[in-house]
Amino acid sequence: MGAKEIVAEYYSQRRNNVQLVERLLHDDVVIKWHSSKGYLQLDKKDIISLYTELDKSYSSARLDISHILEDGNNVTVRYTHYVNAFENPNEEMVLAHFVVIWEVKDGQMYKGWLMSQLS
Repeated sequence: MGAKEIVAEYYSQRRNNVQLVERLLHDDVVIKWHSSKGYLQLDKKDIISLYTELDKSYSSARLDISHILEDGNNVTVRYTHYVNAFENPNEEMVLAHFVVIWEVKDGQMYKGWLMSQLS
C-alpha cells in the first residue's frame, strides 16, 4: 500500500476505529499542530485520546476531503470536519478546516504538520 492509500484509509475509516488508528500511526508519530487557538505537539497516545474524545463528544462526524496529494512519502490532505452535536443531531456544523502534511515511514504515518482554522 502506498503512502497516499495509507493516509486516505486513515481519514476515511478512523471514526470509532481505534484499532485502525493504532495500526496506521507509527509508534514514534508526532503531529505539530498550529491552530487558530495556538500550538500543540501530539504523540500517538495524545492523538488516540483526541479521537476517542471526539467520538464521545458528537453523535456523528464526517470529513469532506477536497484534496489529497502525494509526493513520494509525503501526503497532503485538505479537508473540512463536520460534526453533529448530541443536543441537536439534525444540525451539522463545521468543526474546522484543516490542511495536513504527513510523512509516511515503514507503511505508517510518522510525522504530521497540521494547520486548522475555525469557521
